[in-house]
Amino acid sequence: MARPPRPGRPAGSRRASGPPKPRPGALAAEKRHGATPRGLRRTALPLPERPLPRAAARPRPCPRGSQPAAPGLARTPPSRAAPARCRPPGADSLPQAQPAPSACPTRPRPGRPHPAAAPMAGGDGGGDGGDGGGPSATPEGEAAVACEALRLLRIEPSAVGPGAGRAGGAVRGSRNALRKRRRWERVLAARRSKRRQERERSRARRAQGPGAAGRGGGRPAAALARERLLEARESGPRLCVDLGVAGCMTRKETSRLASQIRRLYGANRRAEKPFWLCLTEFVVGSLIYEECFRMNDGFSNYLMDTTPESYLDLFPLDAIVYLTPDSQNVLEDIDPSKVYVLGGLVDESIHKKLTLHRAQEQSLQTARLPIREYMVKAINTKNYHSETLAINQVFDVLSTYYETQSWPAALKAGVSTGKGYVLPDAVK
Repeated sequence: MARPPRPGRPAGSRRASGPPKPRPGALAAEKRHGATPRGLRRTALPLPERPLPRAAARPRPCPRGSQPAAPGLARTPPSRAAPARCRPPGADSLPQAQPAPSACPTRPRPGRPHPAAAPMAGGDGGGDGGDGGGPSATPEGEAAVACEALRLLRIEPSAVGPGAGRAGGAVRGSRNALRKRRRWERVLAARRSKRRQERERSRARRAQGPGAAGRGGGRPAAALARERLLEARESGPRLCVDLGVAGCMTRKETSRLASQIRRLYGANRRAEKPFWLCLTEFVVGSLIYEECFRMNDGFSNYLMDTTPESYLDLFPLDAIVYLTPDSQNVLEDIDPSKVYVLGGLVDESIHKKLTLHRAQEQSLQTARLPIREYMVKAINTKNYHSETLAINQVFDVLSTYYETQSWPAALKAGVSTGKGYVLPDAVK
């Protein structure tokens, strides 16, 4: 029994849903002869852009039954239908599909070649291979393409070289170092000029001070200081700095000791009644020797004695008084016939009883400044009280007392408040 036909559709009619499908045998025959199958439109899709080929890339091995492409077809342009390196036999005789125009073509700028056109400069678009040895097939061609791309990006090829970063960094670093050096030279020049002006002003004040003309008779202050120092050499008290203990200090402490020696000499040169100074055990080539000449300008012109010998070989034992803060004897007066010895140590590094033991081993007289007798301990946050003074501070006390014969005035001039001692009237 036959099925009744559907409503609206005549009996025996075929569904017209499109072109009939070709038979498999006919499709194979038409492909072989290059014809288009019946019912199909021949369209060619645009091939994707391939990246720039590498010059050193190895060719892929050809599969069995195929032959390698000709030298002229080593790099097939994008317009060809067979981009592979290995082509089957008889592939050159097949008709090639023409690429359809792109929907959004790229318009190059007028006067500038398109970057994608550079690899195609050496080949032609014909179907028979042509000559494929253009600039893109060699390293020189790749370099030209890269330079052209950098030019379009407005980048200098020399700026991306292997040594561009190092050269720029070196120039930049050298410029910064040169700028810092010039700035430091200007600072040093300003400091020298300021010190020179201060010296000139101090000289003018001393020359125009009250009674300067009556004391010196119109002579310069340098001549008066030299004359006073030479008089102290003949009849004044002597002050020796024992540098035999300087080996206990570091290089930094030795440098500060050299600075204190300079201050001591400057204060003695300005004093009305100076001492005659002597540096004992001042050995050539020692650390204190080098620091004194390095830090003190004109050290060789100082009016004082420097000797590598000990004070024991220069003066009699009964005339030597070793000043140490650890002594039990109090210095009451200054005798011009005595030789007072100071230990060559800085007050920052305190060596307990080092100078006292040294003086006792040499059977010398010892004494200390009357700080406890004339001063009292001040209240401070650190509860710090020290009788150890720098050599220039000890000299300020001795020089002031030698001129004024007053221990309170001398201690006030030499002992700083940082030591923790003040006069009783200052506490009130």
